[in-house]
Amino acid sequence: MERRPTALVLGAGIMGLSTARALQREGFAVRVVDQAPPPNPLGSSVDHHRLIRHAYGAQAGYMRMVDAAYAAWDELWAELGEVLHIPTGVLATDEASGDWFRDSRAALGAEGRDVTDLTGAEVAARFPYLSGDGIARAFWCPQGGVLLAERIVAALARHVVAHGAMIETARATRVDAARAALVLEDGTVRSADVLVVAAGPWIPRLLPGIGQRVTASRQVIVRLGPPPELAAAFAKAPMIIDLAGGFYMVPPVAGTPLKIGDHSFSLQGDPDDPDRSADPREAERILALARRRIPGLERFAPLGTATCFYDVEPDERFVVEKISRRAWVMSGFSGHGFKFGPVLGARLAEAIAKPELEAFLPAWAAGDEVVTP
Repeated sequence: MERRPTALVLGAGIMGLSTARALQREGFAVRVVDQAPPPNPLGSSVDHHRLIRHAYGAQAGYMRMVDAAYAAWDELWAELGEVLHIPTGVLATDEASGDWFRDSRAALGAEGRDVTDLTGAEVAARFPYLSGDGIARAFWCPQGGVLLAERIVAALARHVVAHGAMIETARATRVDAARAALVLEDGTVRSADVLVVAAGPWIPRLLPGIGQRVTASRQVIVRLGPPPELAAAFAKAPMIIDLAGGFYMVPPVAGTPLKIGDHSFSLQGDPDDPDRSADPREAERILALARRRIPGLERFAPLGTATCFYDVEPDERFVVEKISRRAWVMSGFSGHGFKFGPVLGARLAEAIAKPELEAFLPAWAAGDEVVTP
């Protein structure tokens, strides 16, 4: 009987589990290692929501990659037997002629995407629970929505285990890329024919070379409950991207809270810090960004704050690269990588199974438009 090739994946977030699933489909026997059972509440992938949308500034490669991402999600929904995505549409607003807004609108128009330009008054008329004050321009895209991140990671973990993968709870202290091996905290060594390191903000500790390019970044979000008279309206609200104001809003879909976060990266903090609490001043700073756009925000019920860590590359370009003959790294996903988890996992597994494709993967994952054979 022919021996099955083996794969070892470090990280049971969206990238690691998506790659594990794809490697299984390529015929690999897969072991996943993570410091906590998925969904790990300390992981970058685990929150109520992540967003999927085509608006990507001047990064046309990522804008077009969203189409491949949607197709990959549809395949996953079919396998899981449930759809963990809520369509909401995307409302982008701009107060100061920002580059991101201008470039996004131009790219969407050039592609013939379904996009509608709005004035501030039209925003307030169409979404009466929002204020149009100060909006110089806005656009609405009906395609886009909320991925139920925590539920997806949990379902994907169950799925890969049901198809034969092993998920081991252990902390890796060292990566031996040359041997496609991990050294665990108790001294145990795990190795395989191929290793994939998808360890999120722990990458700088485990792979110092990649850590010179990728920074762990502590991020704070605020969770709110709309007042009763606005609950139904906000449950049907779009995601809001207001880069000029510096915030984004995720509507309270599928029983989740409304979420507000900011677009800046702290580029500091230690993901191993046991204190993941947010300072009230941090929450207030984020709420201040949104008050101009959401009237009466003080009437919203505070449902808590949370912190998570991203792994940030300076230009927000994904790092999917070979680090030895038998090992790959997946990193640099900031807050926008989740939407691409299944398609990135599939492309990496294809490159591992078909080495003639591997040279094209890093540039494509970094948002460049690369034609593969």
